[in-house]
Amino acid sequence: MNLEQIAVLISLIGLIAVLIHGRIQTGMAFSVLALGYYATGMISLNDLLTSYADPSLAVLVLLMLVSVALEKTILLEQIGAKLLSGSYFAALFRLMSVTSIFSGFLNNTAVVASLLGIISQNKRFAPSRLLIPLSYAALFGGVLTLIGTSTNLMINGFAERAGMAPLGLFSFALVGVPVMIVGIITVMLLSRWLLPEHQGEATKAGSYFLEAQVEAGSSLIGKSVLDNQLRSLDGLFLVEILRGTHLISPVEPGEIIEASDILIFAGEVDRIYLLNRFDGLSLFEAPVNILQSNLVEVVVVADSMLVDRTIRDVNFRALFDAAVVGIRRGERRLSGKIGTIPLKAGDSLTLAVGPDFASRRNLDRNFYLLKGGSRKARLNLTQSYSVFAGFIGVIILAAVNALPLFMGLGVFIVGLLAVKFISVSELRRRFPFELLLVIGSALVLSHVMTSSGLAELAANALHLVLQGQPALYALIAIYLTTLVLTELMSNNAAAAMVFPIAFSLAQSMGVSPLPFVMALVFGASASFITPFGYQTHLMVYTPGRYRFMDFVRIGVPVSVAYSATVLTVLPFAFPFHPQ
Repeated sequence: MNLEQIAVLISLIGLIAVLIHGRIQTGMAFSVLALGYYATGMISLNDLLTSYADPSLAVLVLLMLVSVALEKTILLEQIGAKLLSGSYFAALFRLMSVTSIFSGFLNNTAVVASLLGIISQNKRFAPSRLLIPLSYAALFGGVLTLIGTSTNLMINGFAERAGMAPLGLFSFALVGVPVMIVGIITVMLLSRWLLPEHQGEATKAGSYFLEAQVEAGSSLIGKSVLDNQLRSLDGLFLVEILRGTHLISPVEPGEIIEASDILIFAGEVDRIYLLNRFDGLSLFEAPVNILQSNLVEVVVVADSMLVDRTIRDVNFRALFDAAVVGIRRGERRLSGKIGTIPLKAGDSLTLAVGPDFASRRNLDRNFYLLKGGSRKARLNLTQSYSVFAGFIGVIILAAVNALPLFMGLGVFIVGLLAVKFISVSELRRRFPFELLLVIGSALVLSHVMTSSGLAELAANALHLVLQGQPALYALIAIYLTTLVLTELMSNNAAAAMVFPIAFSLAQSMGVSPLPFVMALVFGASASFITPFGYQTHLMVYTPGRYRFMDFVRIGVPVSVAYSATVLTVLPFAFPFHPQ
C-alpha cells in the first residue's frame, strides 16, 4: 500500500467509528471527510463540485420536493383509516401491502408518518402488533423501484460514474417483488409468536412521568403526602420526590413536602389537569393550569436539531411555543429533571402548546405529529387526486422513456407552484440539505477510493481469498458486508463504502458488475434487527412501546428470509455472464 491508500484507509476507519458512535451527524461527518480529501489534493475542485451536482442526486432532490405536495394530500390517511377493519391478520396484510406499494414511489418516512398516528390511536389492535410490520413494509417497498429510497438513486449514480448503463425505474422489481411477498408472508407467519403485545399501565397511550416543582409559599409545604391528598389522584401516582440531589423513592405517605421539591408522577398525561387543585405547583417551563386540549404528542425526527441536546440547551419554549411535560423512550418513561435529559431520535414528547405552535415553520424538520394538535393545511379530495394523477403520469412517462424523470419532476413542481398547491417557502423549509451533503460526499468518497487504488486493492485481496470459488460466493460476501454495515450505520454510508470494492471485485473476476450492484442495493435495505438501523424503525420505536429485543426477535428471522430470497433470486434475475 502506498501513502495515499493508507491515508484513505485510515480516514474510512475513522468515518466508520464516528458513524457507529453516532454523536456527530452523518452529513457533518461525510462533509468534513470530503473537504479533507480536497484539502490534501486527493480530489480536484471540479470533481468535488461535480459530485454535488450528480444527475441522480438532482432527481432525488426533486423527488423530496415533490413529496411536500404528496404529504399534503388526504388519500393515504383516508386509506389508512380503512386498513384496520376485519381480523388482525387481514388488517396486517392490508397494512403491509399498501405501505410497501406506496413506499416504492413515495418517501417511505412520509408514508410511515401518515399512518403512524392512525395506528397508534386505534382501539382494535395493540399498536405494538402493527408498527414494526409497518416499518418493515416501508423497507420492502423501498427496493421495488429506482426511486424507492435515496440509496437506490445514489447507487445508480455510482454505477453511471463507473461506466455502467443507468438502472431502469423498475429494474429492481425482478428481485424486489419476490422479496416483498416473502417478507410480508414471513411477518404474518411469525406475528403470533414474535410480535409483542404490551399490556398494562406502562404501555397505555399517554403514559409518562410528569414533574411538578413545589414553589415557595405553596400550601403543600410542611404537610405530609397523605395530608396533601397526593395519594388519591385518579390516573396519577406520586412515585418519586427529587430534593436537591437526593431522590426519595418510593415515597412514603408520611413524607413531608418541602419547598423546591420536584414531585414526579407516573400515569396518564391527559390527567395533568388534576394538579390544578394544588397551589404553588409548576411544571417544567409550563403553568399547571394547562388545558387538556392543548396537549400534543410528537416523535423526534432522526435528523432533528434536538438530537443529543437538552430542552434547556435549545430554548425549546421559544423555538416551538411549547413546553415539554413528558418524555418517553421506547417502553421507558424518563424522569429526573426533564430539562437536562439529552433527547434522542425517536423519543416521544408530550407538549403543552401555545397558540403559535401550529404556525412554527420548524415543526416538520423536528417532529412527526402523533396525537393532538392542528394538522398542517391539507389539499381537498379533488386536489389530492390531481396531485397523485400528475405524479403517476410523470412516473409512467419516465418508465416508457418518453420523458426523463428529472424533466418530468421539474415540470410537475412548477405546475404545483403555479396552481398554489405548494409554496416556495414550503419547498425552502423542506429542502433536503442533509441528504444533499451525505450523498454528494458519498460520491466523493467513492471517487477517492477508486482513484487512490484502495478499492482495487481490497477487491484483489478478496479475489485472492475467493480464488477458485464461484462468483456467487463473492456476491454473498458483498451482500453480507453491506448488511452488517447497514445495521451499524446509515444505509447511504454503507453503500458508499462498499460500492467501489464490489465493482472492482466484479471486474477482477471477469463477471458482470450488475449482480454485485444489486446485491449492494438489497443489502443496504436489509436493516431489520435493531431499532437504530433505519429511520422508520426509530419513528415507531416509542409509539409502539418497544424494547430493543422486540426488534431482535422478529428481525432476525425476517432478515434471514429476506436475505435467502435475495441471494436465491438475484443470480437468475441478473446473471454473472449475461447473454
